[in-house]
Amino acid sequence: MTSSAGRAAADRTMLGLLRAYRPLGHAETADVDRVRSLVGAQADPWSRALPLHLTASVLIVHPANGRVLLRWHQRQQAWLQVGGHADPGETDPLSIALREAREETALEDLAPWPDAAIRQVVIVPVPAAVREPAHEHADVRFVLETRHPGAARAEQPGAPLRWVSVEAAKALTSEANLWELLARVGQLFDS
Repeated sequence: MTSSAGRAAADRTMLGLLRAYRPLGHAETADVDRVRSLVGAQADPWSRALPLHLTASVLIVHPANGRVLLRWHQRQQAWLQVGGHADPGETDPLSIALREAREETALEDLAPWPDAAIRQVVIVPVPAAVREPAHEHADVRFVLETRHPGAARAEQPGAPLRWVSVEAAKALTSEANLWELLARVGQLFDS
């Protein structure tokens, strides 16, 4: 378990990342403001016990061919990016996103692309399930690259992976917040 001082330092780090991040548009600005409030008010903003808690995710890219990797999420019945919850004691969003991406794709060469900056912050509603009430994820998103896209392997049979173009990814998903992340990645590919 993390000490109070350790949590405070981690919270300041997360707050620092959020202060450095420049949201795009009114909706993302409102989400970032809610996330700042969450991080400032909670000793452990990553705790799944909170109705709004932090998560970290990534869009994995292969810049050489301009493709992105999507994962089928059975619960949401949607093609989405990879990522998820912090494990106990974890507080660094990029490290959490990297761990989750490696677990869900088996890609070992993942690295931030084009840098380690946050690429999107979005609050996502999560419907109730058998063992948990409806809640919200305050998702901090990054972009990671791989040089070996053929090494990607699904974590489990019910969670297949697909390499697709940015445009094909937009057609596969119904999530507007992912469309925005895909548009941002498309701009990175073009620069």
